[in-house]
Amino acid sequence: MKLIYEKSQPGRRAGRLPTSDLPVPELPGDLARAEPPRLPELAEPDLVRHFTELSTRNFGIDTGFYPLGSCTMKHNPRVNERLAALPGFRDLHPLQDEDGAQGALRLCWELQEALAEITGLDAVSLQPAAGSQGELTGLMLMRAYFGERGEDEQRRKIVIPDTAHGTNPASVTMAGYELTPVKTDARGNIDVDDLRARVDEHTAGLMLTNPSTLGLFDENIEEIARIFHGAGALMYYDGANLNAVCGISRPGDMGFDIVHINLHKTFSQPHGGGGPGGGPIAVGTRLEPFLPVPAIVRDGERYVLDYDRPQTIGKVRGFLGPFGVFVRSYAFIRAYGPGLRQMSEVAVLNANYLLARLREAYELPYDRLCMHEFVVSARGLKREHGVTALDVAKRLIDHGFHPPTIYFPLVVPEALMIEPTETEAKETLDEFADAMLAIAAEAAEDVELLKSAPHGRAVGRLDEVKAAKRVVVRFGFDAHPDLSGEPAAAVAEAPKGV
Repeated sequence: MKLIYEKSQPGRRAGRLPTSDLPVPELPGDLARAEPPRLPELAEPDLVRHFTELSTRNFGIDTGFYPLGSCTMKHNPRVNERLAALPGFRDLHPLQDEDGAQGALRLCWELQEALAEITGLDAVSLQPAAGSQGELTGLMLMRAYFGERGEDEQRRKIVIPDTAHGTNPASVTMAGYELTPVKTDARGNIDVDDLRARVDEHTAGLMLTNPSTLGLFDENIEEIARIFHGAGALMYYDGANLNAVCGISRPGDMGFDIVHINLHKTFSQPHGGGGPGGGPIAVGTRLEPFLPVPAIVRDGERYVLDYDRPQTIGKVRGFLGPFGVFVRSYAFIRAYGPGLRQMSEVAVLNANYLLARLREAYELPYDRLCMHEFVVSARGLKREHGVTALDVAKRLIDHGFHPPTIYFPLVVPEALMIEPTETEAKETLDEFADAMLAIAAEAAEDVELLKSAPHGRAVGRLDEVKAAKRVVVRFGFDAHPDLSGEPAAAVAEAPKGV
């Protein structure tokens, strides 16, 4: 398929800007271009056909099953898009005064109340722009809390399990803390004996996803909370896997003091596209004074913005947050109402059904019932036939499925991390399971078929490391760099077992 620049023909136009009688100010000389930019020139039909053709090559939740573990790629109800596009919501200016935005402020306040109830905590800020910023905000709240107690210089360590999401250690570093890793035991829980040896008066807190990235609920969570709270430390809950427990258990009841919530994973805000995202933060009473400002509060029958928070960590993003995201998530929660528990129950049921179908063909590193997702290993296929998790993932594309997350978490060699979500029908799950079983059978019969997958796609198997290291993102009108003869970039791979 040609690039749009290669289709360009001089003089072609897809439209023309209207002329204006208003004066056009001159740009300062140091900001003006020396010559006009070289843009593609196409007629409108060619332009529309080009981008429509490109769109058909994308895979998304609207085109097929997307079992990307830990990402909760669920269907996003279209009614929520309609609601977010209502003129009163869509056209609201971010600097609108409080009296002119009472409906929007009420929606935000009620969403805060719902999220506080779901998490079992006392106060919520909608401000963080994404889960990763929610993590950083939570750690900043820890620093503010210990700073107010005169313990900030003493408590410099954050404990993170070896199954943690990659953003957790990154957030710890950005917040100025030191990382303390803790091991996973033979049951897939945090190793409590290892944990006890690592928690002391220098520990600020724990960052934990529960259920974990292994898809397992930690059986020792009450003891873990006693260890941290007994040492005067705080408990932080990475809400990436909240979809497994809504209405069933609450992080606050488990002992967590801080929770970030991924609205795009649990409450219907679509993934991707570069944003917008939403990563609200929920906290217990003792951390509420430090939440970002402005706080959205109820004052009698009115909803106001409260800036009078002397201990606040300040703003963590512009304005109040991505309001359209809040509308979608609010509508999703209100649609379920008290039945939100069913969402999580079906997600857990679907995952355990798939696990039961695949457990004989793929190794199960932890022989337990899973929560909303599970991890199997292609280690046996590699040992017996030389087929890796990557080969299985690429071959799945030929069956019409998006591959699951692979090689994560790192504690499982040749990991395949699968999350079906609650929005998939049993027939879809069976089709996926049949494909996975067929691939396992193919590994014993035709290894090359898997090694050369995918077949029949616009591109075959790429050198993904080289594509990332030597990416070409600029069209060269005269010549493109020829990278075909360059060796593949060196990369340190995660442990993949034998």
